[in-house]
Amino acid sequence: MSAATLPGSSEQVDRARETGLAERVFRVRESGIVAVLIIFVAVTTAIRPRFLDASNIQFVLVDTATFALLALGETMVVISRNVDLSVGSVVGLSAYLSAKLFADHPGIPIPVVFLAGLGIGLACGVANGVMVAVGRVPSLVVTLATLYIIRGIDILIVGGNEVDASSLPNAFINIPKDTIGGIPDIAIAVAVVVAVGAYYLRTYRSGRDLYAIGSNPDAARLAGLPVGRRLLVAFAVSGAIAGVAGVLWGSQYPTINSTAGTGYELQVVSAVVVGGVAIFGGSGSAAGAAIGALLLTTINSALYVLGISSFWDQAIWGFLLLVAIALDQTITERLTAALRSRKPGTRKPGAGKPGKPEKPGTSQPSAPSSTGTAS
Repeated sequence: MSAATLPGSSEQVDRARETGLAERVFRVRESGIVAVLIIFVAVTTAIRPRFLDASNIQFVLVDTATFALLALGETMVVISRNVDLSVGSVVGLSAYLSAKLFADHPGIPIPVVFLAGLGIGLACGVANGVMVAVGRVPSLVVTLATLYIIRGIDILIVGGNEVDASSLPNAFINIPKDTIGGIPDIAIAVAVVVAVGAYYLRTYRSGRDLYAIGSNPDAARLAGLPVGRRLLVAFAVSGAIAGVAGVLWGSQYPTINSTAGTGYELQVVSAVVVGGVAIFGGSGSAAGAAIGALLLTTINSALYVLGISSFWDQAIWGFLLLVAIALDQTITERLTAALRSRKPGTRKPGAGKPGKPEKPGTSQPSAPSSTGTAS
């Protein structure tokens, strides 16, 4: 190997080491969430043994499934350094309109209703994506506005009406109740979807582009990445997933009205950030976000079992959100410092091995490379 190729090879090794260090740090971050979950379950079970009853575990898994699904779509948006606050309103609109289809069209196939919910969410997500990607309006402003707009449309459509379980087919109502080996079918299906989403984000170029955009949007544009297209797709997927989650929400609750999905945006964003997805973008995983959703749902169930008022739920979610953001900021700063300290000194002219750092003012002009041009 010639001396001219050694520096590039060494730089590739350095980058691989830096990437490996970052991945190990954030893997430990996700493992910490699992440890917290295990400790929390153990303590709650010690106080109230019925917390691990089969019925309560099934309830937690079913409730987690909806939030984990929403967290998957939110993860795609957050790692690109954006946020989607409209998911709760999309869930509410999709839940009512999809349930109304059963009431207005008896015998309609369940898959058609799920497609209708997906279409409703997709339309909302595309609207968000166009304003963010094409209009260059901050996502916080756009989705906060659409949160109220979609909720307002929902209230206008619903009025004082509601859809109750008596107008829904038994096969639809039984979706959260059907189990395989004691595990709800819906939890298994969502776990598979989250696994596919996590694989996509880590493996496919379009998924990795979202991380690059979240790390440095300007650099991503200069590198030629289709930033606008990627953001549009991320918001469209988040909206579509929220639409499907709305249909699932309708199968879980006996009454569906204009309040469906209210406040879900806080729990979804909290789950994503608590699960290790950096609120500033560029890092995190769908699996971690799903674990965050499981942790928050478990806390909710534990408070009920322990006889503590459910009004503490949102206070705890907010507290965990602040802790997670502070922790991510600390990890990022220390990781950056560690990576800087691992970088080799300047290289000696004409050599491929790292040399000792030169004193200020003593740098020498680069020697010609093997091709005859200045290196």
